[in-house]
Amino acid sequence: MMNNDISQGQVFYKDMFAGTLLKTNDEYLFTYNKDFLKNKTPISMSLPLREEPYHSKDLFPFFKGLLPEGWYLDIVSMSQKVDTKDYFGVLISTSGSDTTGAVTIRRDE
Repeated sequence: MMNNDISQGQVFYKDMFAGTLLKTNDEYLFTYNKDFLKNKTPISMSLPLREEPYHSKDLFPFFKGLLPEGWYLDIVSMSQKVDTKDYFGVLISTSGSDTTGAVTIRRDE
């Protein structure tokens, strides 16, 4: 069940809009963009292409893998004023910038 406390990010794969990542009080949802489904390449093997949203009580492991760690997490947390345990907040604060992988997440205002 969705509620009023929702955070949202846009997921891009090689600069193509791939889908939307939502965080509610209860769960995380990742939904592929309908146009991206024609691409035939998922953002991750753990998130195969499908029209139905993915649901999880915790941040999906694939997205957790994009998070900074160690001293860099501490720096990001302090500079962006985000709690290190707020995985979604850290992800949104850092992933839209210069990343090493093909996937970026940008804050959806």
